[in-house]
Amino acid sequence: MVSAFAHGLGVALGQVRTSEKSNEVTAIPELLDALLLKGCLVTIDAMGCQKAIAEKVLERGADYALMVKNNQPTLAAALEGFFEAAEAAGFAGGAHTRAEWVEKGHGRIETRRCVAADAPAGLEALAGWPGLKTLVLVESIREANGQASTERRYYISSRQAGAEHLGAAVRGHWAVENRLHWSLDVAYGEDHSRMREGNAAENFSILRRITLNLIRLDKTRKTGVKNCRLKAGWNNAYMEKLLGMQVSA
Repeated sequence: MVSAFAHGLGVALGQVRTSEKSNEVTAIPELLDALLLKGCLVTIDAMGCQKAIAEKVLERGADYALMVKNNQPTLAAALEGFFEAAEAAGFAGGAHTRAEWVEKGHGRIETRRCVAADAPAGLEALAGWPGLKTLVLVESIREANGQASTERRYYISSRQAGAEHLGAAVRGHWAVENRLHWSLDVAYGEDHSRMREGNAAENFSILRRITLNLIRLDKTRKTGVKNCRLKAGWNNAYMEKLLGMQVSA
C-alpha cells in the first residue's frame, strides 16, 4: 500500500495498492490523481524522486519536495558537490537561507541544520526537472551516550521558500511512518494480519485508516489509539461521538 498522509492534520488522505509486478513508482501518480492538492507541498521519499512524478505534482496544482539519494546518482552527486563548494565559498553570490532546530529526548540530543539555496541555472544535472527552484540540505547531528553521528540528506523542491519552511516540511514527512504506519502496526496489528484472499487486505486497510483518522480527530481523548478502539467497542456513545467527528482546519 502507498499512503498519503497530511502531517498537519494528522490524518490519512488515501492509499493505493501496488500491483504484484509493480512498485511505488507506478502507484504514486495514481494516488496523486485521487487527491485535491492545490497549494500543498507534497513530500516524497527517494523512491518517488522521478521527473514524471514531479511533473504530476505540478499538474495537480501543488509543489514538490523530493528526497534525493543514489537511485538518482548524477543528481545526488551534483547536490553534494554544489553544497560543498557553496559552503567552502561561504555561499558568496548565492541566495540562501539557514535554519536550525535542537531536539532533546530519549537520552539523546539531535541538532538539525537546514540550508535552502536557489537552484543554479548552470548545473547540468538539474536540467529537465520541471519547475525546480530550490535545493535543500539537511544535516542531522545526533549525540547519545557520549558519541556523535552526522548525516546529510538532500532534497529538490519546486517551491521558492526559505530553510525554516522547507526544513519543517521535510521533517514532517516522516510523520507518515511515526503517526500512520507505526500506529497501524502497534494499535491495529496490521503487519500481522493474515488476510490474503481477494481484496480483503486492501478493504480492511481502508477501514483501519478511517477509524484511525476519527480517533485522531478526537482532541479530548486522554488515552492512546488502542485504548480508544477498545472504548469505542464497549461504549456506544463514544463510538457515535467518533463517527460524528469532522476535520476542522
